[in-house]
Amino acid sequence: MDAFYASVELLRHPGLRGLPVVIGGGGPKPAGGEYTRLRDYVGRGVITTATYEARALGVHSAMGMMKAARLAPDAVLLPVDFPAYRHYSRLFKSAVAAIAPRIEDRGIDEIYIDLTDLPQESSELARALKQAVREATGLSCSIGISPNKLLSKIASDLDKPDGITLIGPGDLERRIWPLPVSKVNGIGPKATRKLQDLGIETVGQLARAAPELLQRHFGLGTAQWLLDVSHGIDDRPVVTQSEPKSLSRETTFERDLHVRHDRALLSQIFLDLCERLAQDLARKGVRGATVGIKLRFDDFRVVTRDLTLNEAVGDARAIHRAAGQCLKRVPLERRLRLLGVRVSKLEPAGAGARAHPVQLDLY
Repeated sequence: MDAFYASVELLRHPGLRGLPVVIGGGGPKPAGGEYTRLRDYVGRGVITTATYEARALGVHSAMGMMKAARLAPDAVLLPVDFPAYRHYSRLFKSAVAAIAPRIEDRGIDEIYIDLTDLPQESSELARALKQAVREATGLSCSIGISPNKLLSKIASDLDKPDGITLIGPGDLERRIWPLPVSKVNGIGPKATRKLQDLGIETVGQLARAAPELLQRHFGLGTAQWLLDVSHGIDDRPVVTQSEPKSLSRETTFERDLHVRHDRALLSQIFLDLCERLAQDLARKGVRGATVGIKLRFDDFRVVTRDLTLNEAVGDARAIHRAAGQCLKRVPLERRLRLLGVRVSKLEPAGAGARAHPVQLDLY
């Protein structure tokens, strides 16, 4: 889906079309036709998404509000409304499923579709899917079609917004190889910098790289994967049913918090995260054997710690206790920007699993 959260908001606020609009930060809801400008936002937060007009000014998702305000002070700020986004997500997925039911759900605004057994031509199917989505939601989407998930993911971004991109014979070299390596899903910032240090900037340069060079710097398995993706090789199937590998809850604070001075507040936030996570696990009908925490400090350093238990847990008390043990392993001298709790190594909870209320203190 194209700029999904922002596009949903523009349906509800059509007067903002063509303007730079950002979503996020927990800002106030507009009242009486009044909109908050980004320059007037006070507090800590990050951009969830932005319209293409705001992106043209350098604003993007996960950017801090203060930096975004410097780049686009006059941009309109709207608060996130996840119930609305989930509603439109269900609508667009139902519209797609009526035409192409073999769907792998990749989140609120993205899916993979297996078109192998459908009789229509790919371009015809793409037009039908786009029309169905627009009729169901009033929103546009961009579609990438190729022999595999890797290339389709890349292709879906090439002609946004409202694009259809087909990758066929000869298109790998023509359209994919000139792209920066960072456009390949799975090559993150750290790997991108490492490749750049080796003089590898584009996918084509990666495809021509010496295997022994990549193996020396990345190891055998990753080197082989890098060569495969640069040649458009990906044998992952479209998975129509899957179980979550982990569940997590986290929050970014409106101001930096310190354990010494904000102990009561942090304890309550920590407890609330554990209880909400326990409720998520109960709704999914799962428990997990590994409990972890995530901390982001005021210098933006991120620290994670995990603890694997003898048996899977799902209640708030057990999650809180294990997460507290993880916290004990982290020096907490600096102020905190973010706190998160995660449960992984999930398994079915079985009958009788439920979240229990708990009242404990931050370790």
